[in-house]
Amino acid sequence: MKKVVLFMSVSVDGFIAGPDGDLGWHRVDEEVHEHFNEVLSGMSGFLDGRVTWELMADFWPTADADPDAPAPIADFARIWREMPKVVYSRTLSSAGWNTAIRREVSAPEIRSMCADPGGDLALGGADLASTFLAQDLVDELRLYVHPTLVGHGKRLFTSDLVRDLALVESRVFGNGVVLLRYSRSEPRNQTRNQTRN
Repeated sequence: MKKVVLFMSVSVDGFIAGPDGDLGWHRVDEEVHEHFNEVLSGMSGFLDGRVTWELMADFWPTADADPDAPAPIADFARIWREMPKVVYSRTLSSAGWNTAIRREVSAPEIRSMCADPGGDLALGGADLASTFLAQDLVDELRLYVHPTLVGHGKRLFTSDLVRDLALVESRVFGNGVVLLRYSRSEPRNQTRNQTRN
């Protein structure tokens, strides 16, 4: 059975973007990018919110057209174009590059997708992640902690949902980025769904 895997780069103080959406503090060097490519190439689809999808669609469709593009960039451009994608948006009217549009997250649809054979599903976007977490649809979190303090911006987790997680892998990259990979500690639909008092 497929898993829904949240992929997210995050600062030490819990931000995914700085003020005005700044991502300049992300440290994605060749080692980290090759790791992303290796993991994501085995997925069977990308699930993104509109903002994340538009950021990706603005760059990756033609990123390998530049003859000077580093190999990891060119490799990921091909991975992104060919991968089936779902974008969750109430405003997009069309989306190219092997992308389907959904207006709302449907738990039965996600569970049906997970029952199909193939690789896991990569989830991107903080707002979309909150929706998936609220519906108990996230099986694994891959948090890439970048060695920086952002101070202000957009946080990854903003809800009061409580989840018990099990650390299944950690890895330190040469540039100081740390992968913290967590899985759910209980079967789906049996996790606590509480708010803090």
